[in-house]
Amino acid sequence: YVNLAIVAVNVLLFFLVELTGDSMDTDHMVHWGAAWLPDILQGQVFRLFSCMFLHFGIAHLGNNMLVLLFLGDTLEKITGHLKYGMICLGGGLIGSITSCVHEYYTGTYYVSAGASGCVFAVTGALLYIVIRERGQLGTLTVRRMLLLAALSIYSGFVSTGVDNYAHVGGLIGGILSVLVLYCRE
Repeated sequence: YVNLAIVAVNVLLFFLVELTGDSMDTDHMVHWGAAWLPDILQGQVFRLFSCMFLHFGIAHLGNNMLVLLFLGDTLEKITGHLKYGMICLGGGLIGSITSCVHEYYTGTYYVSAGASGCVFAVTGALLYIVIRERGQLGTLTVRRMLLLAALSIYSGFVSTGVDNYAHVGGLIGGILSVLVLYCRE
């Protein structure tokens, strides 16, 4: 039910953003809590978290929520509700931080939003668990999880307007989170 709650909050916030403006408008998204490094550096660190629940357009929301629904439910069943929430949101937070560090050191600032860091955290966590379970867990295999991660990362790097550092940071954050939290019974 934690995964469903995360999906529901994302959908609800998307409709609230759309009711009050346009989710494709970066100024409006910053108003709602999207990540914008100049504001974060001024002390608005909540943006590292709030940006995970905002999306630029219905396609962005739909893609992230669809993947989160399937992979997130699987991970929540394996790890339990509390650990799932910590892995998903903790990995997403690591993705946000990774993105901001990249922006800071390159001097290139952009408005960022989306649950992709969480999605990649879930993917990374499941990849680790499948490896730990000797290569297969139900219908999940190492090959399938590696292919999913690789294609998702590749797709981001060949597309425009994608926060690839949040993706990579989320994937690493998910692996690190599950290393600390996952215990096989």
